[in-house]
Amino acid sequence: MSELPLLSATDLPSDAVEVGRIADAWGVKGWFKVVAFSSDPQALMAAPQWFLQPAEKGAKTFAGTVILPVKQIRWHGDGLVATSLDVVSRNHAEALRGARIFVAREHFPQAQDGEYYWVDLLGLTVRNREGVVLGVVKDLLSTGPQTVLVLSQALEGKTIERMIPFVDAYIDSVDLPGKTIVADWQLDY
Repeated sequence: MSELPLLSATDLPSDAVEVGRIADAWGVKGWFKVVAFSSDPQALMAAPQWFLQPAEKGAKTFAGTVILPVKQIRWHGDGLVATSLDVVSRNHAEALRGARIFVAREHFPQAQDGEYYWVDLLGLTVRNREGVVLGVVKDLLSTGPQTVLVLSQALEGKTIERMIPFVDAYIDSVDLPGKTIVADWQLDY
């Protein structure tokens, strides 16, 4: 039977972003496997603490939000493994299986000029050069060589979906404080 480690209850920070989940126990000393939602999980690896919430599906061994101080996280093969001073046995690690991992935005590494975290683009209004609203970013897709903005726009009682490649050839500017993106794109593309 899995025994829950002693973790402190807390509130989820308003700027927290879900970055992964705990997959399973790894070894016998409290290490656990981590599934990152990003191919470059810098925020997950840089954060000194994670906020955990129970798995959306399956058994729930705790409720609400708890804080997990991270002792070490490292690559092992093609995945990540981590440990905490509060998770001292395999049973503790098994009790966290499926837990959703959130990181406070303040622990994200600074993005370089011209680079953006996907989470920052969600909800931005996209306009073309003429000022015509093309939609609001509702999702992003990675197609391999490029990322594609998925826009949603309510038009005459129905929802229109539009996709625009997020590349310099089509994106003129991104104004995060102004919550807008200007694109070289037309309604009939």
